[in-house]
Amino acid sequence: MNKRLILLVFTLILLACKKNQLGGTSTIEGKVVHHSKEIPGARVFIKFNTADFPGNDTTKYDEKVIADSNGNYSIKCFKGEYYLYGVGNDYAISPPLVVGGLSVKIRKNESVKANIAVTED
Repeated sequence: MNKRLILLVFTLILLACKKNQLGGTSTIEGKVVHHSKEIPGARVFIKFNTADFPGNDTTKYDEKVIADSNGNYSIKCFKGEYYLYGVGNDYAISPPLVVGGLSVKIRKNESVKANIAVTED
């Protein structure tokens, strides 16, 4: 009986931990910008549990959000470390592809402003 109770409590504790997932009470928000120009519709790829650049293969990222028509993005998340990688197009240059990223560490119930500077690939 005691072993089952301990196992149940341990399982509930593990399920209650949601570090480094989307949907928490913290917010990371900002703009995707190329120099000072906002990049509308840019994709912001999110990698959990790291401050290091995972590479430009976007299939290695855990989640993705899309910036609005003004280049703004917002991510509701839990406390932890995240790497954000922005990919978009600046049609004033050729080729138009621009990319860039940064790491963010956030605490519970915190709001962090993190503009993602992108540049030619």
